[in-house]
Amino acid sequence: MKKLKKGDIVARLSYGKDIIFVIQRIIKTKDGDQIAILNGLTVRVQADSPLEDLEEVSPKIVEEHIRKVEEKALKRIQKQEKMKNLSKPFRETLVSYTGRILHIDGDRKYSEKSRRYYKKLGLTAFVKNIPERNQPYYIKGLIQRYEPDILIITRT
Repeated sequence: MKKLKKGDIVARLSYGKDIIFVIQRIIKTKDGDQIAILNGLTVRVQADSPLEDLEEVSPKIVEEHIRKVEEKALKRIQKQEKMKNLSKPFRETLVSYTGRILHIDGDRKYSEKSRRYYKKLGLTAFVKNIPERNQPYYIKGLIQRYEPDILIITRT
């Protein structure tokens, strides 16, 4: 069995390989065991797991997984586009005003992913990548500046 390291793409055996993760770091416990700190590859989640519960995921499976996630997002975007193309009076009865979105995220990767998704959907969104430890110092000023109708704060 290959020794797992930071950056490897893995799944947890005990959870039926339900989520694909990237190993962010490996820490040793007082007992000498090794625990991996994991971030979801396509899902905004963080977890930990003993190394022996992890299995490396093949590049082919990773590609297929990413393709499925992108297809699902594209279908959502296409559905939104169909709604935009409806006649205006009919569309107004179906589509509600989403308002301005302020999304504060501590993870640069997910900030960019969210920014692209909001743009594709045609939503008015301001996405700010701010480390979690600094977020409390910025929130009030950002709310005053952007006056959002919706505030999203995502943390790991």
